Amino acid sequence: MKGKDLLSISDLTPEDVWGIINRAIRLKKRRAMSTVLAGKTLALIFEKPSLRTKVSFDVAMYQLGGHSVYLSQAEVGLGSREPIADVARTLSRYVDIITARTFAHATVKSLAKYASVPVINALSDGEHPCQALADIMTIYEKKGKLEGLTVAYIGDGNNVANSLLLACASVGANFRIASPRGYELSEKIVRLGRRSSQKNGAEIVLLRNPNEAVEDADVVYTDVWTSMGQEAEAEKRRKSFAGYQVDARLMKLAAKDAIFMHDLPAHHGEEVASGIIDSKQSVVFDQAENRLHAQKAILAEILGR
Repeated sequence: MKGKDLLSISDLTPEDVWGIINRAIRLKKRRAMSTVLAGKTLALIFEKPSLRTKVSFDVAMYQLGGHSVYLSQAEVGLGSREPIADVARTLSRYVDIITARTFAHATVKSLAKYASVPVINALSDGEHPCQALADIMTIYEKKGKLEGLTVAYIGDGNNVANSLLLACASVGANFRIASPRGYELSEKIVRLGRRSSQKNGAEIVLLRNPNEAVEDADVVYTDVWTSMGQEAEAEKRRKSFAGYQVDARLMKLAAKDAIFMHDLPAHHGEEVASGIIDSKQSVVFDQAENRLHAQKAILAEILGR
């Protein structure tokens, strides 16, 4: 991975994914300051606000001995105040790596095209690879394996679902998704995932019924019905996703030792019933913590010794 961009989980080989997971676990156990990125600087370009992504990348660079610079959309004006190509080429003269959290996946791709330093996708409308790597790390910690497990995703076939599907396929975990009509995964992502899953002995199943998706699953995962930038669709989406809430009844259909996951922020009472995130089955805040460790591993793999 050294010197490479990370725009999509599909940019990684299964060996890359396992390298990140294993390095993240080692870094988490060590919990010590490092000098692996001493003298390195990360630019954080954020069109969208963030809690977990911003703090975890900032702290990750600090704990690895590096430094980060935060740049909001008001400061940069990607594609409006200044062309994306010019931003990419300018920052490449100042920093060693760029992390971008954008609305459009095309923006991240353009940054990578024109930058002479590596670019990490910290969320776009296409994918959220850093989240998926932290998710897979969390599942491995809790279950002791990934191959042969079944991950059931309930809800919108969005960026989080895209990356999670590709990550599961890469490590041999089965992936089921139940989405209402009109909110399915993109055909491109499904094709990519099936190509990878066939090589790694996993299965991808697309469903409408949440009950079928969750039956005997090892992991139950959901995300918000309305993401940032979709606020105008909120009421329409609530109607479309009625019946797709993860609640105690749905969790009972999963395996007895199933875990519940959510990438946060959550809309309690919508996609997840009140109390589920605080239940014994929930690993939501372990999952949130692992964003830090997974991103330390990603940065170290791309930039470090």
